[in-house]
Amino acid sequence: MSNAPRLTALDALHRSLGATMTDFAGWDMPLRYGSERDEHNAVRTRAGLFDLSHMGEITVTGPEAMKALNYALVGNIATIGPGRARYTMICQEDGGIVDDLIVYRLGETEYMIVANAGNAQIVLDAITERAAGFDAEVRDDRDAYALIAVQGPESPGILKSVTDADLDGLKYYAGLPGTVAGVPALIARTGYTGEDGFELFVAPEHAEQLWRALTDAGQGAGLVPCGLSCRDTLRLEAGMPLYGHELTTALTPFDAGLGRVVKFEKDGDFVGRTALQAAAEKAAANPPRKLVGLIAEGRRVPRAGFSVVADGEVVGEVTSGAPSPTLGKPIAIAYVDAAHAAPGTAGVGIDIRGTHEAYEVVALPFYKREK
Repeated sequence: MSNAPRLTALDALHRSLGATMTDFAGWDMPLRYGSERDEHNAVRTRAGLFDLSHMGEITVTGPEAMKALNYALVGNIATIGPGRARYTMICQEDGGIVDDLIVYRLGETEYMIVANAGNAQIVLDAITERAAGFDAEVRDDRDAYALIAVQGPESPGILKSVTDADLDGLKYYAGLPGTVAGVPALIARTGYTGEDGFELFVAPEHAEQLWRALTDAGQGAGLVPCGLSCRDTLRLEAGMPLYGHELTTALTPFDAGLGRVVKFEKDGDFVGRTALQAAAEKAAANPPRKLVGLIAEGRRVPRAGFSVVADGEVVGEVTSGAPSPTLGKPIAIAYVDAAHAAPGTAGVGIDIRGTHEAYEVVALPFYKREK
């Protein structure tokens, strides 16, 4: 077994663009090309181009594909219409979150699950095991796809110039097959930035052609290549959870404030149902720590694991923190005791290397685009 990181189909292209590369979940990925602040602002105001080929695609097909996924995942897969997508989770028997996922229904009996890079093998193994009693086939399609995302307010115009697919009719959280820049693609209107945008699943051998075509199409609109660093600050501003930070196996969806993704009303049993019902009742009776936003009054940047404090007591923990280019201040997402979680709660700070820095408690997200 080689421990060398995996390379995406666009690896040589990233290097030719001068990208700073980093090992991320076993993949060599672009962290930034130039200034991460400039890349972040481009996505907020114009458009950015991302290589997301490290994400894990798993295809489930067959007469009982829907039933298998309904058992394996916490969401109601039966209500996903053809061509639509759904955000959901896969949990352990004890209710702990294994990963958060997007499920695309590609056809009558065909579904594609997109897992986070670091969890792709774990999710693949879990779904394979859970689908064993059903007339369904689980396929590892991680090598079948490269994934390119174009995100930002200019992205619809850029993509329209290189495809005749009906983008206007493509709703948020939907996907349709089409041709983009002469390349067959699954065009999905999803994203992880808080902006409008598209994710394009293509064969790896077509990735470079597509990237170059989008770069050319976006020149007049201010499109820039973007790395993982600005993807993190964009999702943080948009209040979107990151696995390993806001979501872990130690937390249920109810602990994470995402109990809405668990659909107890669906037919049949599913893995974790009993534990999750208990977690839902417990959360309703005695709210656990709540996930909140924190905005700095000063300039010091908090990091994951730092303590949230009030009146000299630890009342929570930071899960993600970074300078916010859009707000111009450091921000953090944290789990905070319910008593200190209401927006505007006074006297809350973060312990940054022994100093209690003042922070304002706000509701998530920090940033919401104007429709």
